[in-house]
Amino acid sequence: MPESSPAAWRRTALAFTAAVESGRLDVPLPGSGATWQRWAAFADLAGEDLSLARLSEGHADAIAILAELGGPRPRPGSRWGVWAANPPGPNVIASRQGGMWILDGTKQYCSGARVCTNALVTAAAEDGARLFAVAVRDLEPLADSWPATGMAGSDTLDVGFVTVPAVPVGPPGGYVNRPGFSHGGAGVAACWYGGARAVGRTLLCAAAKRDIGPHALAHLGAVDLALRAARFALSQAAREIDSDPGDLNGEGALRALRVRTLTEAVAADVLSRTGRALGAGPLSHDEAHSRAVADLTVYLRQHHAESDLARLGELVAEQGAAW
Repeated sequence: MPESSPAAWRRTALAFTAAVESGRLDVPLPGSGATWQRWAAFADLAGEDLSLARLSEGHADAIAILAELGGPRPRPGSRWGVWAANPPGPNVIASRQGGMWILDGTKQYCSGARVCTNALVTAAAEDGARLFAVAVRDLEPLADSWPATGMAGSDTLDVGFVTVPAVPVGPPGGYVNRPGFSHGGAGVAACWYGGARAVGRTLLCAAAKRDIGPHALAHLGAVDLALRAARFALSQAAREIDSDPGDLNGEGALRALRVRTLTEAVAADVLSRTGRALGAGPLSHDEAHSRAVADLTVYLRQHHAESDLARLGELVAEQGAAW
């Protein structure tokens, strides 16, 4: 029987807690000279469970942000999230009260809302958009705010803030204006790649076991080319980040958009081709595969489709292109 959403998030919460406590998520910082090792770890986690990868990448991103912006030192065993979505609708407001920063409002799309011990949260303040560190025990997750099947294990809930004490991290605008913002954005694509690789592996395994026919083999050939292209793009982006961690060349935003857009297109193609090659069988009888397909379909929508393509085109028009 497929897992219900409550069972899914509890299972992922246990795996995420174990990954933090075991040191599995003590990955190199982006730009440290080992960015590809960092992203390879995300891809491997995604191959196991995309919800686990989502929580793990968020935790690792939070640790990198705290290091880059001089935030509070994380306690051993603490589990962090980055809650920075700003969709239309309610949001969080920061204000000063008695020399302290206080947060009020509702933040949407908070992954790990009930398993994280701490979170970095974006909020609107009088002096601009700011980033704050908060303790999750002071928050009010809205348990019914993520009814979706895809990424059910990520426990991505709306969270209420009612006079919540917060510690500012970096200056106003510091979260999005630092070099690591682009580096982290490219790192999310490593999770998409790992999820697509897991979906494509179902087709590869089927071809190794039986005659899947020429049309399915053609799809397998296309999947192989697409995944190799995504892997090359990610590894090349990692090398470029390591050679310019401070983004002195100003290429970070363009690089992140390119690798995210390419990887999203590859993952969507792998989803389509694997389904067309194998039909309904794996989706109906292979729980791990059907969950991976559902999870990847949702996770890919973190890419903003034509909006991101338009921004990419704008940057290419401004900066030019080597091709």
